[in-house]
Amino acid sequence: MGLRSFIIPAVDIKDGKAVRLYKGDPNAVTVYGENPVDMAKIWEEKGAKHLHIVDLDGAFEGKPKNYRLVERIVKKISIPVEFGGGLRSFDAVKTIIEIGVEKVVIGSLAYQNRREFEKIVETFPNKVILGIDAKDGKVAIKGWLEKTEYTPLEFAKQFDDMDIWGFLYTDVNRDGAMIGPNIEGTKYLAENLKHPVIASGGVGSIEDLKKLYSLKDFGVYGVVVGKALYEGKIKLEELEE
Repeated sequence: MGLRSFIIPAVDIKDGKAVRLYKGDPNAVTVYGENPVDMAKIWEEKGAKHLHIVDLDGAFEGKPKNYRLVERIVKKISIPVEFGGGLRSFDAVKTIIEIGVEKVVIGSLAYQNRREFEKIVETFPNKVILGIDAKDGKVAIKGWLEKTEYTPLEFAKQFDDMDIWGFLYTDVNRDGAMIGPNIEGTKYLAENLKHPVIASGGVGSIEDLKKLYSLKDFGVYGVVVGKALYEGKIKLEELEE
């Protein structure tokens, strides 16, 4: 797998548009496209092997708000889609999987209602990515607004024996800031867990990308990249497949 396959471009949706937040702040928004469907198509055409979609409205409101848009994206592209944002019930997950999403990213629900989370994993084995959003060394939930008492590894360990696909580790303080990913935190998590880890947050250059890529053997599967792609710091089409 080359660098291009390692990248999972992010399409974050807010108010029907493709945006990026700065450090998870809903008020620090940059709009990168009026139409998220077109944006998804662009990343596929540039050679993306999979796509990461986040419903930011859903993350902050507690239930997905952009089903129709996500459905249009899934129908328009042929690469697999992972989706997160407001998936806090079995029914919400069932609906999103039924419209063709390959994998779902769930964070808050695993913390708030373990029984419901277990039901989802049992019903949809190998389709759940547990989202671990870290803020100041602790796991944050509810759209990064509330911090828990768990460190990322403490939280992840509780679910590592389940039939999940793996983990998505986001350092919220770096997200959208392009100040470099949390290499040590990502490596520590990956080498102490059985399931693969997807990194997220902070990638701003090819050098950042290569540092994460070097952690492949520790269990780091890929990295979600947003702002660096949108602003041309990393050009997907120029990377080796």
